[in-house]
Amino acid sequence: MRIAESTLGQLSRLSVGEHPIPTLESLFTLVGGRVPLLLEVKVEDDVWRWVAALKSALAGYHGPIGIMSFDPRIPRLLKTNKPEVRRGLLIQAGLPAWKRKLYRWLADPQFLAVEYPDLTQAWVARARLRMPVYAWTIRSTAERAQAVVHADALIWEADGRP
Repeated sequence: MRIAESTLGQLSRLSVGEHPIPTLESLFTLVGGRVPLLLEVKVEDDVWRWVAALKSALAGYHGPIGIMSFDPRIPRLLKTNKPEVRRGLLIQAGLPAWKRKLYRWLADPQFLAVEYPDLTQAWVARARLRMPVYAWTIRSTAERAQAVVHADALIWEADGRP
C-alpha cells in the first residue's frame, strides 16, 4: 500500500502497535499544544500538495511545532507560506558536501537534524554556531552520551530514549 495513493479509510485500518495511525487532526487534539511536536514530511513526487495540506492541518493548532524534511523544498515552501512554523532540514550521514550546501541554501532552515554518524564532523560544529542541531536517530545509551555533546536535541528510538 502506498500512503500517497490511499484513502483515509484505507489508512485508518493500519495501526502502530495496537493503535490506529492518527491523523494530524486527531494528534493535534490529543496533544492540545501541551508538548512540542516535531513532524517529518516525507515527499515522493508532488511537493506542492504538502503546503496546502499543512496549512489546512495547522490552521487551528496553537502549540509549539517544528516541521522537517529531507527534501529542501518543504522548509523553503514553509518559510514562504507558513513562516510562523519552525522549519528544519534533515541531513543524512555521508551526504556529499556540495549537495549538503545546496540543500541548506535552498531550504533556509531554522534548525538541522543530522544523522548520528555525522555529528562529530566539523561542518556540524560550524552549523551549530548559527542554528540548533538535532541528532537522529539515537538508538543506545552510548550514542546518547556522545550525541548530547554535539547536538542541542536528540531524536531517539529503542534504547536511546532518555
